[in-house]
Amino acid sequence: MLAAQRRDLLLERLRVDGRIVAKDLAAELGMSEDSIRRDLRELAAAGLCQRVYGGALPVSPAIADYTTRQELETSGKQRVAARAAALLEPGTTVILDGGTTTLAVVHALPPDFPATVITHSPTIASALVDHREVEVYLIGGRLFRHSMVTCGAAAVEAAQGLHADVFLLGVTGVHEKLGLTTGDADEAAMKRALSRQAADTYVLASSEKIGTASRFSVLPMADVAAVITDAPATNPTLSALDVPLIHA
Repeated sequence: MLAAQRRDLLLERLRVDGRIVAKDLAAELGMSEDSIRRDLRELAAAGLCQRVYGGALPVSPAIADYTTRQELETSGKQRVAARAAALLEPGTTVILDGGTTTLAVVHALPPDFPATVITHSPTIASALVDHREVEVYLIGGRLFRHSMVTCGAAAVEAAQGLHADVFLLGVTGVHEKLGLTTGDADEAAMKRALSRQAADTYVLASSEKIGTASRFSVLPMADVAAVITDAPATNPTLSALDVPLIHA
């Protein structure tokens, strides 16, 4: 089998099966496991898969740039956002992560909704300008342009002095074994810091993030109250998650 043919086969298996086990695929094709692993390294270098121990998982489409993500699975994000907004009680203090799904949460809130919002996203903060009953606290730090959020040591330190009822967490990947992941180490650290300051953390996970993985771990599933998703309940990843699910 030519290299290009193997590449197409690997990508198709990721699309259909949601994972590749290098040992099993090598036996099926009558090839060496090293050859499969080499192909997976090349696909990972091209941003087409996420290598994990023993094989690979689909790469999350949510690692694309901010502008591209605004056009990605918009209806799913809106459903997840509406369900998340409905969980918030008037007068609550909520930490809103950065990203396009949390921006949709802001749009789902009634204009007169009373709350205190803590965020490290200038995009989220500016979107709340017309919500006159919302008190906004913006955490400063180094701007990470990919997600339009602040992160780094200064941002983590600032977060430590804040306390909230709820954290609405955005991630790029949700997997039953790898947990919650994202594409940048500093952003992952910031998400962990924010989660520690909230009584409950809810994960916003539209369907394209389910069963995918990115490079850096954010939190284990045991640390979240629930995952809010529009993915069908029959999704094998959701079935394997040991965490409450809230279907949008």
